[in-house]
Amino acid sequence: MASLPRLAIFVSFASLLLFSASSSQLTGAKESTTSSGDKVPLALYYESLCPYSANFIVNYLVRVFEDDELVSIVDLYLSPWGNAKIRSNGTFVCQHGEAECLLNTVEACAIHAWPKLEKNFPFIYCVEEKVHEGKYREWESCFGELALDPKPIQDCYSSGYGEKLELKYAAETNELEPPHQYVPWVVVDGKPLYEEYESVISYICEAYKGTATPKACSSQVSRSIIQKGRKTGRPSAPVCYKDSVVSNLSKMIRSAISKLIQAMVI
Repeated sequence: MASLPRLAIFVSFASLLLFSASSSQLTGAKESTTSSGDKVPLALYYESLCPYSANFIVNYLVRVFEDDELVSIVDLYLSPWGNAKIRSNGTFVCQHGEAECLLNTVEACAIHAWPKLEKNFPFIYCVEEKVHEGKYREWESCFGELALDPKPIQDCYSSGYGEKLELKYAAETNELEPPHQYVPWVVVDGKPLYEEYESVISYICEAYKGTATPKACSSQVSRSIIQKGRKTGRPSAPVCYKDSVVSNLSKMIRSAISKLIQAMVI
């Protein structure tokens, strides 16, 4: 729960990247040792109020950003949709209620309004840390904590553009192959990690084929991307299953029908 130190890291990280970009433009410096082609694609499909998505972002994904060498070899993609569904009338229903639909859209707007990772990830981290601490209703305080202007997010959300962004994330999530089973659904170099998502750094290191190998990778244990026979097993790390809302609703319906039948018999 030590939010201030990590937020300070993000602010420093953002400043460093912005300074580097400015220096490169002024001096015509050579490109970074790690080219875009060497970077490892890392995708996170998640939903804002799933406690396990929040835990992954706050306690695992953040470690990538705490290491300048690691973050330089990663191409991160965030998709804030998760297990949400689209009703027949076009509205959204989210696994953890309306507040989750709101925050999913807010985070989608943040990614759109601030396309640079050094700006959108600190905000998403801040929001998810509030979720992790059970204070998600205080998410708007992240604007002040990070000295960010809330207007781009407010405009995106109020104009309805955020919903269009969410439809895009919904389509991407629904087209995943293999299909996602739960969130957080972490994909490294095109391969889902399934229940091994907490070992994301090990998989990043294993997938990296460039020459600028981070020091952190030398200490990582090599492991298979997907262990045979574990794809359909119950995950060892906690997750939010995508069908839990449907199954709970089915239980409620079956219970109501059972009570109705009992009342008719009596």
